[in-house]
This record gives sequence, C-alpha cells and structure tokens, in this order.
Amino acid sequence: MNQNEIEQSCRAVLQAEAKAIQDLTNQMKPDVLKEVVDKIANCSGKIVVSGCGTSGVAAAKIVHSLCCIEKPAVYLSPSDAVHGRLGVLQPEDILILISKGGNTKELINLIPACHTKGSFLIGITENTDSIIGKEAHLCLQVRVEKEPDPFNMLATASILAVIATFDAIIITLMAKTNYTREQFGVIHPGGAVGEKLLQK
Repeated sequence: MNQNEIEQSCRAVLQAEAKAIQDLTNQMKPDVLKEVVDKIANCSGKIVVSGCGTSGVAAAKIVHSLCCIEKPAVYLSPSDAVHGRLGVLQPEDILILISKGGNTKELINLIPACHTKGSFLIGITENTDSIIGKEAHLCLQVRVEKEPDPFNMLATASILAVIATFDAIIITLMAKTNYTREQFGVIHPGGAVGEKLLQK
C-alpha cells in the first residue's frame, strides 16, 4: 500500500468508528439506562464485571473507571470464576456480563451461581434474545451497524460502543452521586492527573 492508500484506510476506519458511537445516541433506551445508573448508584456491595476476549479488555477498563468514582469494582476472569473465583460474588453485588452475541459459553457458566447467590445480573449484548439477554435481570443492548474490518468480524467499533456507553453511565453517576474533585484527589494522587487534582 502506498501512503495515500494507508491514509484512506485509516481515515475510513476512524470515520466508521466515530459513526458507530454517534449512532448510540439514537439507540438509547432511557428507562434501561436509568435503571442501570440507579442500580449501580445504590449498590451496597461491589460491581463484578466479566467478559471474554476483547469484551474482557472492555470489562477491565469499565472496572477501573468505576473504581475511579469510588464504586468498588473487580474484574472476574471467566475461566478462573468456575474454579472457585466465583466466591468473590456476594448477594449484595452486581454482576455485569459483556458479550457481543450474548451466548458466550464461559459467561453463561456464571449465571447459575449468580442466581443462586441472589446477585443482580446486568447483561450487555447486541442480542437481547440471547441466553444472557434473557437470563439477565436487566439487559442493556449496545449494538453497531457493522465492524469496520473487511470481514465484519473484528471486535472494534462494537467494543468502543460498549466502552463509550459505560463512559456515559459513569460520568452520569458522578453527577448523580455528587462526586467531587476532592474525592478524586484522594484516590488519584499519582501522575499528571494527580498533580492537577492536588494543585492548591
């Protein structure tokens, strides 16, 4: 590929991903979003988030962002979960399962324990008719028209859409819980962000 072709390819991908996120504003279901925000805001336990592959990477990012606004959260590896790590999940917790198709076997294996323990289950998927979509107490649909790769298979725009949706939820939680700059300064004293937060 020459320089022009590389530029065009990169530009097309960025435009496709930007459009996917912009399209989310037309897909929002206010009642579902409100319930997600309310459930997390009022959670007396912790938020346990799980996903496989790229969804697992998104889950880890969401966990970090939740901790940044003092909503205790942990990432649960699906493979470790069924070998004892499910003990981290308690009745007062929320379990969030992220699966594009909603039928990821490794995540489905976590559902019986969640129901038995009495934890609240939130499913994040494109397919509300999937197992996760139907088994979840609350299903938040996040979907994109297509992935920008030529096979429409590589989880790119779809994962950005999940992350962007939770960015919106988390920033809304900051407003709902009156989260302050001073609170953020206590838990984020490091790096450039910490320097700005701790400036007199």
